[in-house]
Amino acid sequence: MRIREVFRFAFAGLRANKLRSALTTLGILIGVGAVILLVAVGKGSGAQVQANINKLGTNLLTVSRQAGGFGQRAARNTGTQSSVSALTTADAQALVDPTNAPDVLTSSPVVTASPTATYSGATHQIAQLVGSVPTYFPATNWELSEGSLIGDDDVAQARKVIVIGQTVATDLFGTADPVGQRLQINSVPYTVEGVLKAKGSTGLNDADDFAVAPLTTVQNSLTGFGSLNQIVVEAKSASATTAAQDEITSILTARHHLAATASPDFRVLNQQSLLATSDSTTHTFTVLLGAVAAISLVVGGIGITNIMLVTVTERTREIGIRKALGAPRAAILGQFLIEAVLLSLIGGALGVVAGLIGTRFTVAGVKPVIVPASIALAFAVSALIGLFFGSFPANRAAKLHPIQALRHE
Repeated sequence: MRIREVFRFAFAGLRANKLRSALTTLGILIGVGAVILLVAVGKGSGAQVQANINKLGTNLLTVSRQAGGFGQRAARNTGTQSSVSALTTADAQALVDPTNAPDVLTSSPVVTASPTATYSGATHQIAQLVGSVPTYFPATNWELSEGSLIGDDDVAQARKVIVIGQTVATDLFGTADPVGQRLQINSVPYTVEGVLKAKGSTGLNDADDFAVAPLTTVQNSLTGFGSLNQIVVEAKSASATTAAQDEITSILTARHHLAATASPDFRVLNQQSLLATSDSTTHTFTVLLGAVAAISLVVGGIGITNIMLVTVTERTREIGIRKALGAPRAAILGQFLIEAVLLSLIGGALGVVAGLIGTRFTVAGVKPVIVPASIALAFAVSALIGLFFGSFPANRAAKLHPIQALRHE
């Protein structure tokens, strides 16, 4: 029998049970679409995390206090191992020593608070108010939208000036120009010097719900002159971050009188290391999502096996007649195998379309990024599933004895 005749019988079999065929392809459609969409969500999530890290600067290092560390002096004075040396402005200044830290460009002491700001009856709780120095802005890639940034004189004289993010500006001032206006922060008046360019948000984290004021001003009115929350260090280049990290560690170890075997009382976060960790985590996350979605493809394949077994049972008499008229075993095998593969291919093609449509929408705050390889892989797997799961019922049909088949009621 010619191959064209085999395909004709296969198509005729599918048309005879349109609803059953549509429901079978639906399982494959959902599986293929889910693989494409979830892999795209994983890729988009990773891209979003990397973009946010890059917004902070790839040559950025952040020094913070490490709980549980202790210095020799603290241990000697207290007899315990629980004291933690504070990060100070002097520590930050020591990190820009060209002799001991030749790979460090700038060092910015940072204190943070989350105060309530008011203006003309409008109230807004600022998610993060940073007290720092002018070098903080270029180190963290903040750019000015209008007005001016804080200067060295503002820090030296503890002027009550502030630079605000877009969210703070919108919530407090609406469409009015905030530059030059006076707002109250915990009942302390501040003058708005400038507005920062928007950085956008990720899920529930709004990067623009942010403000920066002089370090000394924030310490005077909000946080006090205790330990710094962080020291933001800018390396001279992205390739110099590892060397800068070693220099920072060496300087602070000496300043905090740490023994060689003592646990450090500070932690240095390297953005390059964070990027590498993010890549690894995102890859694992994407593979996991794809694997979960692939389970539905297997379920769809089991559905094909089930439907094709029912089809073979229903058409046993037809198979017997065809065999009695001389149809070879290969023709019967090919017919039912082609039916199974066609169901998979149709479901796979529709699944690709559904997956591509799904990637046009934001999922849980993440914009999916299409991975072309996932489309090709999902479609190819759908075809293989039809071939694999359809082979058993097709082989069963081909093995039917003509006499037994003709007697079947």
